[in-house]
Amino acid sequence: MRLAFEEALNSYNEGGIPVGAVIVENGKVIAMGRNKRVQKDDPVSHGEIDCIRNAGRRSRYDDVTLYTTLSPCMMCSGAIVQFGIKRVVVGENRNFSGNIEFLEKNGVEVLLLNDSECERLMKRFIMDHPDLWDEDVAGKT
Repeated sequence: MRLAFEEALNSYNEGGIPVGAVIVENGKVIAMGRNKRVQKDDPVSHGEIDCIRNAGRRSRYDDVTLYTTLSPCMMCSGAIVQFGIKRVVVGENRNFSGNIEFLEKNGVEVLLLNDSECERLMKRFIMDHPDLWDEDVAGKT
């Protein structure tokens, strides 16, 4: 989760939305990513999507764990289910409840950490940039 948080912080420092993600396989990091909606002017470049993209083409994803600083939105949750990722570790879901229930109903094991650093960074972003937050996921599940 530390690496995912660093990715989120990198996005925040670039003027983007602070969501970071990391994919781990057998204890080894195989991909990292962060939300780049603002930086790339790309509405679907969420942290989890960027991370999955950076993992590259794989025949299977069921043996990886995805770490993400914020509970995944429906688009990212759909990608997690679509690619068969079976384990997701979520930093926090207080700023955005996301779709943990959807993931669990689709066979994904979800571990919610309630990480205070992830929560504080996102809360600061929402207060500083409510327009960007509203554009991204505010009020959406």
